[in-house]
Amino acid sequence: MLTGAEIKSIRAGSVNLADAYVRPERGELWLLNAHIARYDAASYMSHEPTRPRKLLLHRKEIAVLTSKVAEKGLTLIPLRMYLKDNKAKVEVALAKGKKLYDKRDSIIRREAEIEMGRAAKKRKTNDLVRS
Repeated sequence: MLTGAEIKSIRAGSVNLADAYVRPERGELWLLNAHIARYDAASYMSHEPTRPRKLLLHRKEIAVLTSKVAEKGLTLIPLRMYLKDNKAKVEVALAKGKKLYDKRDSIIRREAEIEMGRAAKKRKTNDLVRS
């Protein structure tokens, strides 16, 4: 459920779903942390950019997604937001979080890449000084 200024902002492409997620509450699905920028031409009493937004789905779809989230420990993640027949749609996926050992591997890889970049940059500056 969106306001008119939010739809205009979506049409302008001012949407960020980077930190967004979907949470089931009381038989409804809510989109949280989705940033829809304020529409410039709207009044100063415009919408809050990161307010919770209710997703409109069929009751059966909500029941299936809610049960999977509760049963298997999965999370609902919005992948993209698009317009179809003048309606804003959100593509949602079920995702499983990383295990602790996977996170450690990712951190180790990232730190190694940073260290290699520093070493390459240092070598490059040393080569320039010698020439």
